[in-house]
Amino acid sequence: MKEVREKLKCQCGQVSFSVSGKPIISAECLCSDCQIAGAEIQKRAGAPLILDRNGATRFVLFRKDKVEFLSGQEKLKSYYINDDLSTRRIIASCCNTPVFLEFTKGHWLSMYGNLWSKDEIPPLEIRTMTRSRPKGVVLPNDVPNPKTHNFSFYIKLLSAWAAMRFSAPELDFIAGKIDD
Repeated sequence: MKEVREKLKCQCGQVSFSVSGKPIISAECLCSDCQIAGAEIQKRAGAPLILDRNGATRFVLFRKDKVEFLSGQEKLKSYYINDDLSTRRIIASCCNTPVFLEFTKGHWLSMYGNLWSKDEIPPLEIRTMTRSRPKGVVLPNDVPNPKTHNFSFYIKLLSAWAAMRFSAPELDFIAGKIDD
């Protein structure tokens, strides 16, 4: 995958950030948590559609140190489908644009695909967690469709972490939940 340097923003433009370098991977997730969260988030006033016709959520994964927040950080709020989970979805509260999913102890951010235009988003490389796809959904064979994650997926995450000297920066500037 080629290196990128792109400035992205929420729908209304109040939250902006840049991503740089090669994405770790460009993926669709069909896990039940992403389906639940996607359905809830896209119900919010003005929110874009997150789930595609197969129930998948599109993500482009970047190392945390390759994402720079430029404006509107105070508008970023957390959304948890369950307070006991270690994943949070970050939403721009100004316009309900989903920005990224974070495994809070992780070294990467799963940036929501809706931040890119269809012509500019990095090409899809894999669909993950296909065992959780909705009943009756038949996925195309254009990319790997493992039931969970494949070995290559984990190698890419591990390689990115090694390149960061096994650090996992915290995003401590995100204050509060979306419905607080």
